[in-house]
Amino acid sequence: MSRWSPLGFALAVLALWELASRTVIDPYFLPTPTAIIARAVTSLPTMLPYFAVTLGEALLGALIGAAVAIPLGYAIAKSRTVARTIEPYTAMSQAIPAVAIAPVLALWLGYGTAPILALCAVMVFFPISLTTTYGLGHIDPDVIAAARLDGAHGWSLLRSIEFPLALPAILTGLRNGLTLAMTGAVVGEFVIGGNGLGQLLTAQQRNNDTEGLFATVAALAVVAIAMYGTVRAVESMVEERL
Repeated sequence: MSRWSPLGFALAVLALWELASRTVIDPYFLPTPTAIIARAVTSLPTMLPYFAVTLGEALLGALIGAAVAIPLGYAIAKSRTVARTIEPYTAMSQAIPAVAIAPVLALWLGYGTAPILALCAVMVFFPISLTTTYGLGHIDPDVIAAARLDGAHGWSLLRSIEFPLALPAILTGLRNGLTLAMTGAVVGEFVIGGNGLGQLLTAQQRNNDTEGLFATVAALAVVAIAMYGTVRAVESMVEERL
């Protein structure tokens, strides 16, 4: 029963939404779900190139962020000095809104893809570094001690013991980071420009295309959920093997 509860809740909300948009609320301000779905289906060929650009920016930016966050998370987990020095600044990076960072990145890196990738990397940096630190810091000390008795140390200990045991936590950070990367890519395109969904949403807003706006946002939500679910499935597979 619990598995069907989210679906039942969603259907109930959509039914109320449909009814409200047909009877109480002007569809210009809140189009009906059926109209949004129909628009999304008919506009899919047009939206795909925009989605490809934004998705590529989000994935590449997340990869760049992870390449920095995972080693730094390891350093924080292994060194109290590094933790005391770096952790306040990693937390501070999340207090600054993405829309405020984007113009600064454009000033430093110029307009184009580079500042958008940097913004995506900044968005994913904190959750991945945090979960990496947590995963490495909560490994059973007895497991580490036994591995060292068997001769594992340094790189061999990290490769054979620490990284595999911390991988579920790292994937949790990556799962949350990818959805943030999509947000960063869209926000970056809003502020900096580009050829992705941010520009499509801007054009639809200027044209007062309410159905188009809702259809694009709905499609964006579906892509974000698919990314989240894919990483969650990989995470479950890793957990089953441990």
